[in-house]
Amino acid sequence: MSLLLPSAPSIRRFTGTLIGPEDDGYDSARRVYNAMVDRRPALIARCESVSDVAAALAHARERGMEVAVRAGGHSAPGFGSSDGGLVIDLSPLKAIQVDPVRRIAWVQPGVLWGELDAATQEHGLAVTGGRVSSTGVAGFTLGSGSGWLERWMGLAADNLRAARVLTADGHVVTTSASENADLFWALRGGGGNFGVVLEFEFALRPVGPLVLGGMLLWPRDRAGEVMRAYRDLMAEAPDALCGGLALMTAPPAPFVPYELQGRPAVAVIVVYAGDPERGAAHVGRLRSLAPAVDAVQPLPYCAVQSMMDGAHPDGLRDYYRAGFLDELTEPAVDTLVAGAEGAPSTLSAVLLQPLGGAFGRVGEMDTALGHRDAAWGFQVLAQWLEPERDTANRNWVRALTDALEPWARPAGFPNFIAEGGDAAVTVAYGAERHARLVEAKDRWDPANVFRVNHNVRPTA
Repeated sequence: MSLLLPSAPSIRRFTGTLIGPEDDGYDSARRVYNAMVDRRPALIARCESVSDVAAALAHARERGMEVAVRAGGHSAPGFGSSDGGLVIDLSPLKAIQVDPVRRIAWVQPGVLWGELDAATQEHGLAVTGGRVSSTGVAGFTLGSGSGWLERWMGLAADNLRAARVLTADGHVVTTSASENADLFWALRGGGGNFGVVLEFEFALRPVGPLVLGGMLLWPRDRAGEVMRAYRDLMAEAPDALCGGLALMTAPPAPFVPYELQGRPAVAVIVVYAGDPERGAAHVGRLRSLAPAVDAVQPLPYCAVQSMMDGAHPDGLRDYYRAGFLDELTEPAVDTLVAGAEGAPSTLSAVLLQPLGGAFGRVGEMDTALGHRDAAWGFQVLAQWLEPERDTANRNWVRALTDALEPWARPAGFPNFIAEGGDAAVTVAYGAERHARLVEAKDRWDPANVFRVNHNVRPTA
């Protein structure tokens, strides 16, 4: 089953919407999630069909225009835009089909995670999705797909079964483990380097419709104690116990005591993918620490997936770094707690992700994404409003991640690289995986048409 027409050479007739600098709505159309990105494309091609995507790509190649591909627009480095180039905007392509018997979903690239979650939850199914529901399925999956369910079923990239791709030469090809396998391997973590993915085929697993989810919250002076208890809990936890720990600012929500609102806090985000009653037994160890807020309860899975949306609205300035820890040592705990205290913005946070489970059972070379034996992932996320605070916020992220270097691996997944160029890309993948990605690039995009990304440069 497929949402798309059979593969065909590129079709030059464009029936979507073309938006240029002189058109009404241009400033809105060029805007992306990260307000630090302020680029002015020469043309935005809002595609309504596969033929439109092929026509837009052909137009750009004929005129030597830089190509940027945008789906959800959440790329923090701004890869969904290009100064003077052509933006292939996939956001109107939102078809979803779910086969609940075979537990498969076919998804077009303009779909957001909230939309896919809603469609799969009609059948009590899910695939690992973004921690913010407005994240686009396409870029999230291609650059890793790290979400709350990664311990239960791995990354989104791990659950990709097949894809249909518009290649640089204008042809549509199908790729899977048995067809164009080199391209399939590269797509699962290699980002948008190899073509425009027109359709994703995901494996689904039963999740919900009710899961045990929500947040436990303590004042920040309890952070060390809570982090150590959470570390010990997750060392013995079943795959179904997912979530993370955040050093954040307590939200101004009705369920948060007034004296804690807007104050530094430590939170444990609970997502238990199995029977909520079984999950409660595991959460009991954290509840014994007497949290100031206990909002963990049986909730619809879609509600859990959107519970962080309010902390990540469009229009903020955004900068982050991420990495992996083999062990959450005492010095690492102390460094994280001390570093979080220095955040210049109350909108910023530090997230710890317990790994292992299904994430850790994927082979190091099964996808382009390694680090499967890491115990923890971390993200240092700066968000703020004022342009004059750019330097202070970026310096905070750099200082905290630099301080973690004695215990951290020198790489995160591609979706969490904010800067660094070729060297950072090579380190993120590791030499062996990067070399294999270059081989795929040489075959599928030797002219480096798709270079507005964490670029894997072809040999030539």
